[in-house]
Amino acid sequence: MKQLHKSSPTHAPAAAHAPASKASKASRPGPRSWVGYLLREQRLLFVLLGALIASSFFLLRPYLFSLSPSSHVPDRRPLFSFASHTSSASGVPPGFRPPPRRVVVTGGAGFVGSHLVDRLLEQGDSVIVVDNFFTGRKDNVAHHLRNPRFELLRHDVVEPILLEVDRIYHLACPASPVHYKYNPIKTIKTNVMGTLNMLGLAKRIGARFLLTSTSEVYGDPLEHPQKETYWGHVNPIGVRSCYDEGKRTAETLTMDYHRGGGVEVRIARIFNTYGPRMCLDDGRVVSNFVAQALRRQPMTVYGDGKQTRSFQYVSDLVAGLMALMEGDHIGPFNLGNPGEFTMLELAQVVKETIDPMATIEFKPNTADDPHKRKPDITKAKHLLRWEPKVSLREGLPLMVKDFRQRILDE
Repeated sequence: MKQLHKSSPTHAPAAAHAPASKASKASRPGPRSWVGYLLREQRLLFVLLGALIASSFFLLRPYLFSLSPSSHVPDRRPLFSFASHTSSASGVPPGFRPPPRRVVVTGGAGFVGSHLVDRLLEQGDSVIVVDNFFTGRKDNVAHHLRNPRFELLRHDVVEPILLEVDRIYHLACPASPVHYKYNPIKTIKTNVMGTLNMLGLAKRIGARFLLTSTSEVYGDPLEHPQKETYWGHVNPIGVRSCYDEGKRTAETLTMDYHRGGGVEVRIARIFNTYGPRMCLDDGRVVSNFVAQALRRQPMTVYGDGKQTRSFQYVSDLVAGLMALMEGDHIGPFNLGNPGEFTMLELAQVVKETIDPMATIEFKPNTADDPHKRKPDITKAKHLLRWEPKVSLREGLPLMVKDFRQRILDE
């Protein structure tokens, strides 16, 4: 018996370990213990209060940091913008070069577009040319094909396109009567659908958009010279309406995207322009006279030859377009040379430049041909600090040299 009583304590330590294991299991908190923890001492109330304060801060943050008087105007800029928000070029010191940008030029293989591409690449920008080559020529931009900052895309702006750029120069549209009358439905589609597509792209990526409109929006003007405030005198159902009214609609779309969509826009109204790389037979009076005189053909004058036009050299136009794009003003701006010539006076200058023995042939005038056309460029002089520098007698020989070589190559 004594031995039994003495041996019984040897099992006591095992019993002592049993409560410890139960205690260790009870120390692991379960779902109910977390709920109880939150409910005790109003902890849940403090969690909800903190969440409410944080949400209020993020919701009210735009208003807390808007200190300007115009803070009630919503910011229509896209969340992610590819446009570089740099100061405008107006008022900067002479010789200042803006930072390189990504630029798309629709119609960039055409006459004006190719000269614009030259200047943009010269100042260090990266340029994408979009052209369907209806009137544009690859030869006009062939000298840039090895430039890593140049890209050429065959594309019709009537169809949408996705690009990432900072600036959009929208030049795409046949501009001569011969070309825009060839397919008038296509012409007005280019003016309307093409402009819509490029404005949509500008809105999507936050790019600045420049529309090249035309002096044709003034029609056969009753005001002379024509100011930007003149609304025009246009035949809406004539043979030129696909171009005239198409450009008027393009201007309307541009301003609606600016007012309604917050798109940065610029509008240029281009008057008659001449220079190298014009199409040889595009029906415009300067190219017609030069090509006919070089081919020893009579120069064709439509009507009595007393109708007037103003002619600017292409380098002056390009300088005006770039000043407008980088300036602070929307426009529209007349870009042209106010020097006014009758068709007979122009023919005389061409004769003096090419062949004094050249002859003139008169033909009936075309429908809706304007009798007078002269830009008032006071607005461009004052706000863009731009005016043409090349006179007709200075610029015409440069065009003749280009035409002579191309006609010889025929």
